[in-house]
Amino acid sequence: MNTSDLDAINAVSAGKLPGLVGLVITNGDPSQVEGHIEVREDLLAPNGFLHAASIIALVDSLCGYGAMANLPDGAVGFTTVELKSNFMGTARDGRVLGEAKPVHLGRTTQVWDATARREADGKVLALFRCTQMVLHAR
Repeated sequence: MNTSDLDAINAVSAGKLPGLVGLVITNGDPSQVEGHIEVREDLLAPNGFLHAASIIALVDSLCGYGAMANLPDGAVGFTTVELKSNFMGTARDGRVLGEAKPVHLGRTTQVWDATARREADGKVLALFRCTQMVLHAR
């Protein structure tokens, strides 16, 4: 994927939740979507640690961009029907990297797995899985 493709993907985030959390897509390949967010004060929980919802915004968005890139013929979109996350760590600063890969790409559903890691030391912060319902025109 070339830089202009990544620019177009990132432009879609502007003014939407992915843009608000500062998501930057760095790899838009349909088989592995990658991106990151910078830990900022406004993404922290009141306890001073990165809010879990900030991590969910990262990994769920990566899965969503992957789902869009893998829609089957005749599909008009998708919607998340289930998500699950396990948190193993957090961050107070730095960059959080995310990676999403498809597990199942069907005509009516997609299942995606994602991982969030601290860039500084590679520590896994969260494991994530979501199921997307593929939408078809009536």
